[in-house]
Amino acid sequence: MNALSWLNGEAFTAFGQHILWSDMIGNTVGLAALALGWRRSIWTWPAQFLSGVILVGAYASAHLSGGVGKQLLVIGVALWGWRQWQRGRRRAQDGSIAVRFATWRERGLLLGGTALGTLAVGGLFAAVPDLSWNPWPDAYIFVGTLAAMVAQARGLVEFWFAWLLVDIVGVPLAFSSGLAFSGLVYVIYLVLVLWGMRDWWLRSRANAPALEGAAA
Repeated sequence: MNALSWLNGEAFTAFGQHILWSDMIGNTVGLAALALGWRRSIWTWPAQFLSGVILVGAYASAHLSGGVGKQLLVIGVALWGWRQWQRGRRRAQDGSIAVRFATWRERGLLLGGTALGTLAVGGLFAAVPDLSWNPWPDAYIFVGTLAAMVAQARGLVEFWFAWLLVDIVGVPLAFSSGLAFSGLVYVIYLVLVLWGMRDWWLRSRANAPALEGAAA
């Protein structure tokens, strides 16, 4: 048995749900990535990269092409986010990553880009049924995840609000797709998101030095 076959094999069954190794391991690593992001550790990006690589297998096994595409984007944005935070650390006075609220212009771009992206991706998923069996919720999560990661890479507190909105749809969709462990992790994500949101909110009000922070 090769590694890919093992990852897409069943780890255990719980409450009638078949838990795949790839689903369990990938989402556990993703959970660690979110916790590292809350702590403003640059290792959040390698963790997100690894989670994306593993979850490609999980979504492929569930025949969710949209989910596969989302994880490929996660991999790409994780590489970009690593670069952004590396630059931010070099610019900082103490080597840490500062956080801040987005400007109204940045919020408008995030909201507008997310809305347009969801319409475009949802339209594509609806036109090509093989890409997703549930096109609009899948498109919403697909684009929302990308928006959240972009906001995180820029050190914006709105990153947490974006994840919160993704979770609202992600939990029921994961369970209905047969990825029970993903659904459970989304619930844990929700707790971490609320905790991380509070922490970044308070830090954003701490009047950090102007040179500190993620790259613009």
